[in-house]
Amino acid sequence: MKKWVLPISRHWMAILGVTAVLLGAVICSQPCLGQAPAEEDQQAIAQANNLSRAFRAAAKSVIPTVVTVRTTTRSSNLGGSGANPLEDLFGDTPGRRRLDVPLPGMGSGVVIGDGLVLTNNHVVEGADEVTIDLSDGRRRPVTEIKTDRQTDLAVLRFESDGSLPIAKLGDSDKLDIGDWVLAVGNPFELEQTVSAGIISAKGRSLGSVERARFLQTDAAINPGNSGGPLVNLAGEVVGINTAIFSRSGGYQGIGFAIPINLAKWVVPQLTESGSVRRAYLGVRIGPVTPTRGEELGVAPNQGVVIEGVIDDSPAARGGLRKDDVVLSFDGQAMQQVADLQEIVERSGADSEHKLKVMRGGELLDLQVVVEAMPEDFGRAARVLAPTPKFFSDDKLGLTVMDLSDYMAEQLGFEGKKGALIMSVDKSRPAGREGLTDGMLILKVNGKPVTGVADFAETMKSASLSNGIALEVFSETGSRTVTLKSK
Repeated sequence: MKKWVLPISRHWMAILGVTAVLLGAVICSQPCLGQAPAEEDQQAIAQANNLSRAFRAAAKSVIPTVVTVRTTTRSSNLGGSGANPLEDLFGDTPGRRRLDVPLPGMGSGVVIGDGLVLTNNHVVEGADEVTIDLSDGRRRPVTEIKTDRQTDLAVLRFESDGSLPIAKLGDSDKLDIGDWVLAVGNPFELEQTVSAGIISAKGRSLGSVERARFLQTDAAINPGNSGGPLVNLAGEVVGINTAIFSRSGGYQGIGFAIPINLAKWVVPQLTESGSVRRAYLGVRIGPVTPTRGEELGVAPNQGVVIEGVIDDSPAARGGLRKDDVVLSFDGQAMQQVADLQEIVERSGADSEHKLKVMRGGELLDLQVVVEAMPEDFGRAARVLAPTPKFFSDDKLGLTVMDLSDYMAEQLGFEGKKGALIMSVDKSRPAGREGLTDGMLILKVNGKPVTGVADFAETMKSASLSNGIALEVFSETGSRTVTLKSK
């Protein structure tokens, strides 16, 4: 061993000696220490400084409009910290005991009008007392709270002297993946904290909020950031920070914000009437997956499938049937379930609309009059479970977790057993066939699944080449999806 090591060492010493000479020549040909950087370096530094100045300007613009929302709750759920991947940023984890003692809570908010603060519903939900700390240090009691659980938004009213700056609201529809954003709020009671990142994705659906398609960002957000603004480089609010994907309870690079354009629709209704009025068709809808599209004679992601029609609903009266594919609504193409859901809800009750529908290979034009959504239609689902178990299947491209009794109650899965889908890779078989987070896997190849352990065991013998049949359940009902390799 010594005879082998020593020669190698000497060999490298010789090379290093030659290299030192060469480096001396190279160094002499380059700017020495203390000399000005090369022109291309100066340009790079200038570009970095320009970005830094943009960050500073955006932060300076929005920080005075950000407030700390403090709550006191006498009856609150308590429990240990769970490993829920969709951690509530407010920090509450469903527990097992109820105590009648004052319990403090904290979140963030942003001033959007004289005496008006926009925040998350979950920040103030159930609180007995709510106050806000303004950016100048003053504390004000909240005199009125208006909330919409289905979008997890809330508007707080406080007495204002008109001296506070008001945040500028941007256009979240203009955001694109890769755009720089800042997250501002009070993580871990560190007030007016600013973090930077980009828009990582758009149109994300989460089981925790029923009526919103989220912006995803890698800007650092943590417990306490809930309700705070997501801001573009122009200093305009483009989202309200709401949730994070985390196995630890803290930042792991995946955060979610409610688009500000949704808030622009919700807030006026809350301030004027105290509630949000939505329209509805009365249908259960699903995506056009490759398999479903082949059955119905349409291309994947072309339209939305009617999986069921509720009796005596606007859809029934308008002539819609099961297995119809809605291609467009008032001329706007439908590609995802959320597209149809969103445009219908915001269209206004008692308004008439034109639908283009594919039925059995025949193209039809229908007219429907949407109506105000009944209060019991659908359900808001907040997924916060204690100590769930997880399993990821790479060949399918999904992650599942055990369904707790609490989650079953919140999601409307009472009496059912299965593995709850928490995330889906759209590039893999599960994503290509339209499976989404929030769905419950009931069976694999006809074998009942009671939880993660059953699912993992069944998948050991399942083969994509032969096809894997998953029976899944969601708010649209149950259906069977067959997953195959390409």
